[in-house]
Amino acid sequence: MKPKVVYWNNIPAPYMVERFNVLADRGNMDFEAWFNERTHSDRSWEVEEEKWRFPYQYMPSLNIFGRRFRFPLPLFRGKLPDVLTSLYAEPVFLIGWIIAKLRGVRTAFWCQVTTDRWVKRREWKNKIKRLVFLRVDATFGSGEESRIFAMRYGTPDNRAFCLRHSIDVEHYTKGRQKVLPERGNIRKKLGLHGIVFIYVGRLWWGKGVNYLLDAFRDLQNRIDREISLLIVGDGVDEVALKEQCRSEGVRNVVFAGFKQKAELPRYYAASDVFVFPTLGDPYGLVIDEAMASCLPVISTSSAGEIRDRIEDGVNGYIVPPEDSLALCNAMEKLVFDSQRRTEMGKASMKKIAGHTHEQWAKDFELLIQCVMSQGELNK
Repeated sequence: MKPKVVYWNNIPAPYMVERFNVLADRGNMDFEAWFNERTHSDRSWEVEEEKWRFPYQYMPSLNIFGRRFRFPLPLFRGKLPDVLTSLYAEPVFLIGWIIAKLRGVRTAFWCQVTTDRWVKRREWKNKIKRLVFLRVDATFGSGEESRIFAMRYGTPDNRAFCLRHSIDVEHYTKGRQKVLPERGNIRKKLGLHGIVFIYVGRLWWGKGVNYLLDAFRDLQNRIDREISLLIVGDGVDEVALKEQCRSEGVRNVVFAGFKQKAELPRYYAASDVFVFPTLGDPYGLVIDEAMASCLPVISTSSAGEIRDRIEDGVNGYIVPPEDSLALCNAMEKLVFDSQRRTEMGKASMKKIAGHTHEQWAKDFELLIQCVMSQGELNK
């Protein structure tokens, strides 16, 4: 009999939906997804439930005194899952975890390393985390950093697992190859000239884009070579970043707006180097997209599991966060050396080739088996 497995996420992010579709297609488990809500105000992703190939539920909620409260009602109706995988950083997830434990459901937390720059540390939160991480049946994290993070808060070594992130590798690799013949026209339409650096992501202070603009300005002043910066995304700080360009005289910066997944290969193909100046991402999947698009990557050290993906000097460079000078120096290394950019891009594509949704589904199924086996041993 197939195990019933529920994955409970905050919103249906596109990459999660793609993974869940693969799980459903494999048919090795009775899989269902739960979500707290359809989207967040700071996300511009398309949500197309008609393309989902798995059962799903949105968590019911009540508005009380102007605030929305969610409650894990699915844990009280229908067949209980054998394993519930969820987040943990919101009250509803912890309430759901307690209910699941009381009802005999095996549980796992999706756990990624967080940084002090993005997350305020509170001792009472740390105490709760230590309490639940010690008692959860497993934690799944995107790499060794996340695994160590979970163990630091009490997860036993034999319950802390790695579940590597995945992307639609083929979409970006083949998508780039398909649009390369149009590269010149794409660049012309966008107004891009010379060596093109690209950033993809939210326009929000935590991503460090202001430091990227400072580095790009300094690079323009330092070298006698035409360069462009392509910024793909939207967010609350878009107006402020455009004003920074105007007031500080930063030239050749193109704000392209948010682009859906289908459009992204055109923008990666039009570019030469990907830059990710984040101040504290738990991971940063756009790095993987850029790698699959055959680009060298410059990232700060504040992206989770970054040293698993970037080998300094091989497929890119890792610099400290909030350091425009270090960012500028790394960018300069790649301006004049097309051969190095080509070799680094190929190394990126090779390193990310196995990070597919199909592999994620296989790994997830194996981890679910481990969780269930541990439960049997503990009886």
